[in-house]
Amino acid sequence: MERIGARGSGGSLALGIPLRRAPGLALPALRGWIGRSLATEAAQRRLFPWLAVAFGAGILLFFGVADGAPVLAAPLAAAALCLALTPWLGTRPAALALALLLAAAFLGFAAAAWRVSRVAGPVLVRTTIGPLAGRVESLEEREEGARLVVRVARFGALRPEETPRRVRVSFRKAPPVKPGDAIEASARLLPPPEAARPGGYDFARDAWFRGIGAVGSLTGKIVVRPPAEEPDLPARLAALVDAARNALTRRIAEATGGQAGAVAAALVTGKRGLIAPATSETLRAAGIYHVVSISGLHMVLAAGVVFWLIRAGLALVPHLALFWPIKKIAAAVAMLGVTAYCIFSGWDVAAERSLVMTLIMLGAILVDRPALSMRNLALAALVALAREPEALLGPSFQMSFGAVAGLIACARLVGGALFRQPGAGRIGRLYGAVLAAVIGTLATTLVAQVATAPFATYHFQTVQPFGLLGNALTLPLVSLAVMPAAVLGILAYPFALDLPVWWLMGQAVRGMLAISGWIEGFGGATLVVPAFGSAALGLLAAALLLATLPVSGLRWLALLPGACGLALAAAPERHDLYVDRQGGGAALRGADGRLITLGRPSGFVLEQWLKADGDGRKPADLGGGTCDRLGCVGHLADGRAVALVRDRRAFAEDCARAAVIVTGLAAPPGCAAALVIDRAYLARHGATALRVAAGGSLAVHHARDPARSAPWWPAARPPPQTEKAPRPETAEPAQEETPGPPDDPDP
Repeated sequence: MERIGARGSGGSLALGIPLRRAPGLALPALRGWIGRSLATEAAQRRLFPWLAVAFGAGILLFFGVADGAPVLAAPLAAAALCLALTPWLGTRPAALALALLLAAAFLGFAAAAWRVSRVAGPVLVRTTIGPLAGRVESLEEREEGARLVVRVARFGALRPEETPRRVRVSFRKAPPVKPGDAIEASARLLPPPEAARPGGYDFARDAWFRGIGAVGSLTGKIVVRPPAEEPDLPARLAALVDAARNALTRRIAEATGGQAGAVAAALVTGKRGLIAPATSETLRAAGIYHVVSISGLHMVLAAGVVFWLIRAGLALVPHLALFWPIKKIAAAVAMLGVTAYCIFSGWDVAAERSLVMTLIMLGAILVDRPALSMRNLALAALVALAREPEALLGPSFQMSFGAVAGLIACARLVGGALFRQPGAGRIGRLYGAVLAAVIGTLATTLVAQVATAPFATYHFQTVQPFGLLGNALTLPLVSLAVMPAAVLGILAYPFALDLPVWWLMGQAVRGMLAISGWIEGFGGATLVVPAFGSAALGLLAAALLLATLPVSGLRWLALLPGACGLALAAAPERHDLYVDRQGGGAALRGADGRLITLGRPSGFVLEQWLKADGDGRKPADLGGGTCDRLGCVGHLADGRAVALVRDRRAFAEDCARAAVIVTGLAAPPGCAAALVIDRAYLARHGATALRVAAGGSLAVHHARDPARSAPWWPAARPPPQTEKAPRPETAEPAQEETPGPPDDPDP
């Protein structure tokens, strides 16, 4: 047997193990390496963060596998049993760790089940027009009109058990109402839109967990009525805060002017309705849209500014500096300040998670622990997930915690410690400080982008290749000018001395927009990549965890899931036909390999399909199939016909010649097409997509799993029979934005 080695003629490996003996010795050597690595992890107190990972795994198990409402006592009892065994496992570390991880997973499962039972509420079943009465909970002004969240008292002829608790509606004109008003108006409401494609983000689930059971628009006149009953204290306080946010938003926007004013207002209050779509695209192209979403960056900067001001002020008094714990006092005041800011900014989901993380970091200072540590991050994740388990499924949580985990793991690089030379002269120290600041800024942005890239591309299918440059040029401006001015402006606002501050802040924001516009002018500032599946995302997430949580050689284990995840993400399966959830529109892969439209899918849905296909075109740029008054016809790559039926008179011909029928009507029972996607089919399966597989078979995928139920999916009750297919929904959901590149990764 030939032996190849790294030592001498004996043909042994670098460890001195002959190849013919290696199989027998590899397992003990591997076990020894793992044992030593785990001992290092335990000594460095890095095993605790894996409890947060196990907690999240239990949440994923609930949302991914559980069907129906589990008995809450079952996972709680299982967790209690695992914890009860731990006193007898002290001498068996592996068994003890396994018991603790299982307990955390069962508790995560229980937290998800409890959350679902707590927020359960009615969801509108079908599009309905009728009189709406309720109380305005929040209002966001937009360039044209406004968007309101209304606590519903009654709607149309719906019974109380069928009436959604809250609805989100738009109004085309500036409404003559304010938060807290009791209103009556005519409304067109529809169920919250589900995923636009199989594997896409489920907006209905997001709305359901926010207590929103319908979306739509108000028509006609809005009448303000005296409330039937006085709202409770929390509701009154929430209305006052939202009204104050709107007033400050208008004041900042008017003081600064133009889109710089809209962005400056969003930076302070979190109200982004005044930002034009073109401005949003400019910020996204530069990879800095995260700065206008109240989240981690804002919380850290706000807490940091308050911490620094208080500590610096106290340090000016010698007696306080010598005998008082001014650092702890500053941390306590910063905790109060950042909490007040989170309340004022609307207590958004992303802001709340960032607040939890920031409070734990500041609390570590009070108990003399390192503020930025993986244990604190894990604790913040546990608190955030216990409050809102569904957040684990969204981009905000994934990007926020992924970015911070990467920054903690690379703390020496991003903190500039590698470039500071103790004992160096004045010039050497200055050179090291400048180099540390420059490299630290670039490294921070690069690490955050790498850590959030899997989640950003999975949810948004976009990549900003110049995001590193955009963040490197704008974040110093934001940190040193924009955010300090925002804090100063808020402090001056009660004295009515804030207008000059907002003007100065606007000049810095204009510089930020100018830099973003310059970067947007580069070719390929925003790249659209094809959507990849959840398996690739899971592998890449596992690689990120293995690369950031351990401090020992266990980090090398990240290479395997990382390589597999990249391989899967690089070879996504593209669909050849997309069908919207109403059957009123579709997109078909044409002869040139690009999508064309059939019917009239909404612009939002069509944009989601194009992104999933890796197509950077705008919806208006797409061509269409052959259409007439009765329907449309297109062809798959192998020549088989796809017919979209708008009128029942087209069924006789299309069922005979088409391989696939798409319609929002009820297809006749004798339709001979190989696949019939009609009203009843879509009510069960939701948005549908298919791919021509090997051998010509059709691989069909659905947004809904008909074998499972979810409380945010309304019952499959199709509308009454009509002679024409229903028109497409016009209420297009606005994607929920969170911190960071490209649409929301939070560094």
